[in-house]
Amino acid sequence: MLTFGEKENGKTYITRPAVYSVMFNSNKDKIAVIHVRSKDYFLPGGGIEQGETHEKCLEREVLEETGMKVKVRRFIGSAGRYFYSINEGTYYLSEGHFYECEAGEKIEEPVDEDHELRWVEPTEAVNCLIHDHQRWAVKKALSLVRP
Repeated sequence: MLTFGEKENGKTYITRPAVYSVMFNSNKDKIAVIHVRSKDYFLPGGGIEQGETHEKCLEREVLEETGMKVKVRRFIGSAGRYFYSINEGTYYLSEGHFYECEAGEKIEEPVDEDHELRWVEPTEAVNCLIHDHQRWAVKKALSLVRP
């Protein structure tokens, strides 16, 4: 698996499997990103719960973060990222699995009140996402949609 970040010697890393959506609008000219108010930008998605498939996790996470249904189109790829969580005081290997998705209808308000859905140009998404592996996934998705 392609991996970003530096693994520090002597540190124990917890693997954190997650799935993320590279979700295009209907014109395929904008991508959904989640802005955590007063903080950073991420792709919609998150950690896989016990017994959950990638598709079910994406459906749950996108609904929680955007209030929208999502249709999983195709697998983009997997990539990891080593990082240290200051908030948790823990070293992680984020094992990200990325899927191209299509936005569905909004059926409820997002559960995460501090998460704001923004539709941005692909180059803006690449520039604003804080995680290397998420930027990589957007670039790879673009190469699949716009060969």
